[in-house]
Amino acid sequence: MTLRALALSISSVLAAPAYAQDVVILGEVHDNPVHHAEQAARVAQTRPKAIVFEMLTAEQAARVTPQVRGDEAELEAALGWAESGWPDFSMYYPIFAAAPEAEIYGAQVPRDTARAVIADGPAASFGEEAVRYGLDRDLPPHEQTARETLQKEAHCNALPAEMLPGMVAIQRLRDAVLARATIEALEATGGPVAVITGNGHARRDWGVPAYLTMVAPDLDIWVLGQTEDGRPLDGGFDLVTSAPAVERPDPCAAFK
Repeated sequence: MTLRALALSISSVLAAPAYAQDVVILGEVHDNPVHHAEQAARVAQTRPKAIVFEMLTAEQAARVTPQVRGDEAELEAALGWAESGWPDFSMYYPIFAAAPEAEIYGAQVPRDTARAVIADGPAASFGEEAVRYGLDRDLPPHEQTARETLQKEAHCNALPAEMLPGMVAIQRLRDAVLARATIEALEATGGPVAVITGNGHARRDWGVPAYLTMVAPDLDIWVLGQTEDGRPLDGGFDLVTSAPAVERPDPCAAFK
């Protein structure tokens, strides 16, 4: 049985959550195939009108046409996935296949834009709606400190302290871009919209849900977080599931 089939089987016998009518945000650890199988199963249950991918730029999303969508190899090639740096496409393709009629939206922040944020701040890169999304304002001091600590730990305590505010600003921009793409998808399709993203962007306290609530407070939002080996997952989720951790190289080796 494939991972996707297993997730579908498991989901069919569990009590289904009260899915949102508007937005379902499905977090992940990017290289965990069980997490992607769970996302595919929940996309199949939700039957969204649109799917927003953190992993795709808007340009890539436009390449998801009916001519290539039904063939994994053709879609992978059309997206240029092999050069993207994301984990193997075989883990992500079942998500596309789970809702073959859904419109695809991309919300990836290009690298050059991310680098500009370090010098100019997130508002300049985001554009004219920066005020609406709160990017013109500093974070509360306690949240800024907490975010910088997370960035420091995520980079194996190897980054100079002066780089940490810039890393937080990039994260804020990415959250806001994901939220903006979700709003665009809702307005274009009427929803529901599924969002495929890492757990850090999915967290309710300061991730995509917080931006969506800021700009559209009446939205009904449901959030899944996915962890490994039962480890706690901070940030606030409607449901947290766990899968076995995958074997991966030491992420800190590059910093040594």
